[in-house]
Amino acid sequence: MNNSLTDAIASLASSSIYNADSSSSKTTVSMDDFLKIMSATMSNPSMDDSGSSSSGSGTDYMTSLAQYESLNTLMSMNKSLTASVAVQQQQEALGMLGKQVSLIDNGQQVSGKVDQVKFSNGLATLVVNGKEYQLSSLSEVGEGK
Repeated sequence: MNNSLTDAIASLASSSIYNADSSSSKTTVSMDDFLKIMSATMSNPSMDDSGSSSSGSGTDYMTSLAQYESLNTLMSMNKSLTASVAVQQQQEALGMLGKQVSLIDNGQQVSGKVDQVKFSNGLATLVVNGKEYQLSSLSEVGEGK
C-alpha cells in the first residue's frame, strides 16, 4: 500500500487543530491538509467490499473540493459578520453615554444615567450608578436629565 495516505494522516494529526498544547482550540483543516488527504485518497484503492477499482470518481473529488471551499467561504463570512455586529454594538453603546436608561438586574429594574462604556473582548458594557451591565439587560433608553 502507498504510504502517502499514512503521511497525509500523520501530517493532519500533527497540525495545530489536533495539537493538545495549542492555546486555542481550532476546528479547521487547512486547504493544504485537505488537498493532501484528497490526493492520498485518489492514489490509493478503495478498501471497501464494493469491488470497485477506484475509491471515487473525479466528480466526487470536485464536489468535495467545492463543498470545502463553500465551507471556508461561509466561515470567513461568519467572522466578518461577527466583527460587524461587534462594531455596531460598540457604536450603540457609545451613543448611550449620558442617556437615562432602565436595566433589569436579577429581576429588579434599575434606572440611572450611563456614566461610562467599557469594552472587554470587543463587547461593550454600560456603567450605571457605578455598576457594570451588559447591553442585554437594557430595557429602556431615554434622554439624559
